[in-house]
Amino acid sequence: MNTAHPSIIVDDSEIRQQALAVQRPQPLTEERRQQLIARIKQLLKEKNAVLVAHYYTDDDLQMLADETGGCVSDSLEMARFGHAHPASTIVVAGVRFMGETAKILNPEKQVLMPTLEAECSLDLSCPADSFRAFCDEHPDRTVVVYANTSAEVKARADWVVTSSIATKIVRHLHEKGEKILWAPDRYLGGYIQKVTGADMLLWQGSCIVHDEFKARELIKLHSRYPDAAVLVHPESPLDVINQADLVGSTTEIIRAATSMKNETFIVATDRAIFYKMKQAAPDKHFIIAPTGGTGASCGSCAHCPWMALNSLENLAHTLEQGVNEIQVDPGIGKQAMVSVKRMLDFAQSLKTPATGEANIASPA
Repeated sequence: MNTAHPSIIVDDSEIRQQALAVQRPQPLTEERRQQLIARIKQLLKEKNAVLVAHYYTDDDLQMLADETGGCVSDSLEMARFGHAHPASTIVVAGVRFMGETAKILNPEKQVLMPTLEAECSLDLSCPADSFRAFCDEHPDRTVVVYANTSAEVKARADWVVTSSIATKIVRHLHEKGEKILWAPDRYLGGYIQKVTGADMLLWQGSCIVHDEFKARELIKLHSRYPDAAVLVHPESPLDVINQADLVGSTTEIIRAATSMKNETFIVATDRAIFYKMKQAAPDKHFIIAPTGGTGASCGSCAHCPWMALNSLENLAHTLEQGVNEIQVDPGIGKQAMVSVKRMLDFAQSLKTPATGEANIASPA
């Protein structure tokens, strides 16, 4: 049973207005860009720091992470890479919860971010106080939260999951007879409920980027490219997911660029992922799924405005000044680590990484 509850209906209008108000960095001259790139490379060495960047950050940050021995990946793998790397400082290019996740897994290391103003609409939609109260109202349910949440929300959860392993974990819990309280993404939760048949009570948050993909316009676009494969992140609305040839996490979408034989791909996720997709398959054609259409408009236009706040300028400033440090209360971090480790142990038991296989030909 897929259940929505009146107390968790989320009014995200303020969050959307906040996103629209974000002032994205101004373009740099090529001379300034090259100066900053050289300076950042030097500072990373001087500060014994490693740069980890999310797939949704801009190309230059992903390039810098690659070229300096860092990592470009999803939030969990970014944190795990930082843990394994000998650097004493992890610089996280992404949004705030990603910095917190890195600190949870690396409490002994310094964790910096180019900016502390980079938020996530899913995180903002699930304030810890409200979430804890809701969990307390439903003590019979196992609490499963998506990685796109604050450290405090993770600390209240029984399980933290990534998009690629969430279905496996929920199916496992369902087979044990457990009922699920899920947060924060209603689309990902609804998709998992449809695939597993689990009894799930859904928090009603959404990602402002993926929420804008339009099913009707996607049908029109696909008719123009009938041989294209449609790749969809499961944070998208169900009517968009239903058109997918593959539903998967960021890592799985990138992998599909090489594993699938199609020459053209229509992609429903943040367009910054094209940097890695083009690296993986330079001869293939990638088209962003439509976020607008007749009578419609987009706010994010398939690129997270908060991710776009990460820039070469503020990355250099962070490294020079040692500012924008992420702090997580040790008690909260320790408790959050319990729910994260539960996922990692489950993945290990399957001998599958938390960034595992995607769902090909998703259910209609």
